[in-house]
Amino acid sequence: MVFLFSLQVFGQEHLSSFNAITITYKFHPKFYLYGEGQLRGIEDYSYPDYYEIKGGIGYNLTKNHKPFIGIGRYATYKDKAIDKEEFRFWLQDIIDLKYGKFKFENRFRAEKSWFYEPQKEVHSDRYRFRYRLNVSVPLNSESVKPGTIFANAYDEIFFVTEKPAFARHRLYGGFGYQIDETFGMASGYLWQREFARSGNKNLHFLYFALNINIDTTDDDNDYHFPGAD
Repeated sequence: MVFLFSLQVFGQEHLSSFNAITITYKFHPKFYLYGEGQLRGIEDYSYPDYYEIKGGIGYNLTKNHKPFIGIGRYATYKDKAIDKEEFRFWLQDIIDLKYGKFKFENRFRAEKSWFYEPQKEVHSDRYRFRYRLNVSVPLNSESVKPGTIFANAYDEIFFVTEKPAFARHRLYGGFGYQIDETFGMASGYLWQREFARSGNKNLHFLYFALNINIDTTDDDNDYHFPGAD
């Protein structure tokens, strides 16, 4: 049914899959570890042709200000063979603003990537800069706690140091459910526009994520919703 719906809505464009599992481990009132794994089916919804594994350490400068350092490995497949490998290092800063029940997350990120294309024996690198405004709101309670259903939407833009400088645009909308103090899940639709000299491209993802929060401190739980990354 989803496949038929995607054909009607997107015409020649098709629906892709975007699946993620995230773990946030708060081991100190100020510090937390974050890890994430992803599988995406870009050319074929049911067959993963992209994966990434990444993680890092964050610091709660204040409750609403969270700098972060991360690293990750990324791989893209074509015709069931690895087409491109990437190692990425990034610095980011997250500043949260709250207005009533709404939470506005401003995320700034600077990335350095190193690529290898084994089929062509080509090495390259890239700098990229990203900004994301992520808005979430609980729907059946005043704050996010076990049993809460929440809505989530974000807009993200990507810039690179080569032409075209404006490289990508993402829009996401969806819902989530905080199952208990540890587990939460989220699902929604992600539209992604790729800009390139060879031509622009639209991608349509059905997103699903399982989010795991582990807090060994005595602080109040601050549930973390990473969103499609």
